Amino acid sequence: MSKANKSVLETANKAISEGDIEGFLSFCTQDLEWTMVGQETIEGKDAVRRWMKTAYAQPPRFTVSDMVADADLLTAIGEIEVKDAHGRPARSAYCDVWRFRDGKMAQLRAFVVGLNERGR
Repeated sequence: MSKANKSVLETANKAISEGDIEGFLSFCTQDLEWTMVGQETIEGKDAVRRWMKTAYAQPPRFTVSDMVADADLLTAIGEIEVKDAHGRPARSAYCDVWRFRDGKMAQLRAFVVGLNERGR
């Protein structure tokens, strides 16, 4: 199961980095719960779709440095760059904790920390 979940996340991440929101969402459950820890929780695939169309209007660039899987949980650690409200690149370090159900991503807890210009 852990290996399959890693493959699902890698494929879903590739889709979003190519701007394919629907491709990404095809790997998610209808009742997806997406929590940006300390900020907000988005409930349901349709709400996540609307959020992504704005937040990822330009596809994010990211790297995953580590993945750790156990049972239905998969943790991905890396860096992401998105455009801010002014169109400037904004880099962050992240740790995403995904819960899978029936082979699909059902819950995300995203811990994101902005990086300054020095990087780390």
